[in-house]
Amino acid sequence: MVLQRMLSGDPSKSSKVYLAIGALSLVKAIAVRKDRDRFRRELMDAGLFLGVGLLLRRFSRMKAQKRQELESQLPDWAAEMVTSEAASNGLQQLAKRQLGRRSEPEPEPRLRDRARRVVSSR
Repeated sequence: MVLQRMLSGDPSKSSKVYLAIGALSLVKAIAVRKDRDRFRRELMDAGLFLGVGLLLRRFSRMKAQKRQELESQLPDWAAEMVTSEAASNGLQQLAKRQLGRRSEPEPEPRLRDRARRVVSSR
């Protein structure tokens, strides 16, 4: 998984998913403890998932702290303006307009259209 994709969205939710998968892998490792190779693989998977889950949880806390610090430095009127519904809607409409222009590719000319151009140019 790409690191950027892992850190985007809500890392606290992602951390819970990784911790749950790690816990399940740990239970699975205990269940197959008689098979040495499989036990090691499951144990390593459990450790990796638990480690990523804990790192994402820490990242989530740091992100929340940083957001709180930045919001505390803004004047009240600016914080209200940025978090208002009107500002959010305006930003969404602007993004849709900007992305809408780029996302509409010009249609490929059909064979009939190209033939008409060739005939009309002679």
